[in-house]
Amino acid sequence: MKIALFAFIGLLFSVGMIAPSFAHTTVEVGPYEIEAGWGVEPPIVGIRNDIVLKVIERGEKEGTYTGITSAFKGVDVTVMFGGATKKLDINSDPRPGYYYSSIIPTKTGTYQVDLKGDLRGTSIDVKIPVEDVEPTAVLDFPPSSSEGAADISALKNAISSLQQDVSKLKSGETEVTADGGQAYDFAIFGLSIAAAAIILAIIALVKRK
Repeated sequence: MKIALFAFIGLLFSVGMIAPSFAHTTVEVGPYEIEAGWGVEPPIVGIRNDIVLKVIERGEKEGTYTGITSAFKGVDVTVMFGGATKKLDINSDPRPGYYYSSIIPTKTGTYQVDLKGDLRGTSIDVKIPVEDVEPTAVLDFPPSSSEGAADISALKNAISSLQQDVSKLKSGETEVTADGGQAYDFAIFGLSIAAAAIILAIIALVKRK
């Protein structure tokens, strides 16, 4: 279901039915403006995305600019997360001044794009923060937490029922006939199996979290 949803969203972007909302960061380096961000925002952990870059030079007339081609011929681009780094292979977009590099973010949190080198005679050494990567919970529906709450409630009911059965057996409220001790042992064995099943269910729930 999730794969189908993401495929549908991607199709909408490709045909222009919806437009992404960008929260990019722009820095000025000499006569150039460099903008960095994610291709699809918010970025989701484990979902393929693009680091997108835009390099322009403002024109003399307000509102005009020129996209810089071959901007990363002499500039290295590295994505950073904590102490981990990865050098990116930059691809040119058909639009002049636009670039991208595909990446799958594997952890939630803050990422930075580090640019170092020479852009047409201008030295560049700058780090640009991009939007934080979010957990899949921002797209999950229904929220997985609601499923967890339901599971916990069911386990509580099962434990309560088991405790009542043990209490009744000990007090003699539950009659054990037939072979006397053997029947009692069999009842205890059945309750032990139920308890083991509950423990296994709790372990499975913890691992799923």
